[in-house]
Amino acid sequence: MNPIVKAITDTPLFAGMSGLELNAVSAFLEPRRYPKGSVIFRRGDPGTEMYIVRTGSVSSLALDRDGNERELYVFSPGRFFGEMSIIENEPRSATCVTLDDTELLVLEGLDFYRLVWEYPMIGSRMLSSMARVMAGWLDEASGFLHDLVRWGETARKRAVTDELSGLFNRRFIEEASRSRFARSSSEPPRCSALMLDLDRFHALNERYGTLAGDSIISTAGAAYGRLIRDGDVAARLSGDEFAFFMPDAGPAEALAAAERIRVETESLYLEFRAGPGATPNRVKLSASIGVATSPLDATDPVALFAAADRALFKAKETGRNRVVSSFS
Repeated sequence: MNPIVKAITDTPLFAGMSGLELNAVSAFLEPRRYPKGSVIFRRGDPGTEMYIVRTGSVSSLALDRDGNERELYVFSPGRFFGEMSIIENEPRSATCVTLDDTELLVLEGLDFYRLVWEYPMIGSRMLSSMARVMAGWLDEASGFLHDLVRWGETARKRAVTDELSGLFNRRFIEEASRSRFARSSSEPPRCSALMLDLDRFHALNERYGTLAGDSIISTAGAAYGRLIRDGDVAARLSGDEFAFFMPDAGPAEALAAAERIRVETESLYLEFRAGPGATPNRVKLSASIGVATSPLDATDPVALFAAADRALFKAKETGRNRVVSSFS
């Protein structure tokens, strides 16, 4: 048996999971060893990981009203900690120190949300287990459970989405594409990437101001979110740059999707004033899009998006408001 699977089989966090589910979870867990007296993290540190105690023990320390450090809880084997910070995307509220030589299984925050997103049944069971276990730790269980349900829905979105556009962020689309290629070990998978720039966005932003620019990004993001198919990923990278990953799309499907996105962008209109008291100007948007596909253009995710980016450059060079593919 996989040693990590064996270690987590009886862990409350993974209670009720099948062998296949435990194997899927184990791929995301990294074993780490800490000598006695090691600081795992300090109060105020960014919360990017959660931990499961495999062997040893960990003390959680917080400041009381007088500024003295007090022990809140001791985490023994099978217990988990650190999940609050990645769920709430907040700094650590306590300091955690090993009381013995300790081995921890570490789950990166992004991997936690990947589990929730890619394996919803596993994510649901983990959140339910968190609720059950923590309810036993806290007297105010009813309030905590209410918060956990809220966190399970909203905190995941905060961690993997771009707030302005409402789409996924760069980290998520990069992880999604890497995961797709990693699952296809024998040969590169059939998938496609689109890179998009809003035409003359910077000129509009300078003329009408950053609030107008934010409105453009928000409007475009809402439109793109409506257009993508189930299973596809739309993301805002930065500024007016967007990307799309289609994990099971060939060249024809990718080109058709890009053209739908271009046409939809061209149909978007907004009204802005150049200054106080100025007459409103109706602004029409457009987009340039580059398309690339695997295995025709690339055999890894980085090369795939690079090929789509080169095609995007050609689209902008040849007049904008058009779709250009790297394979045409």
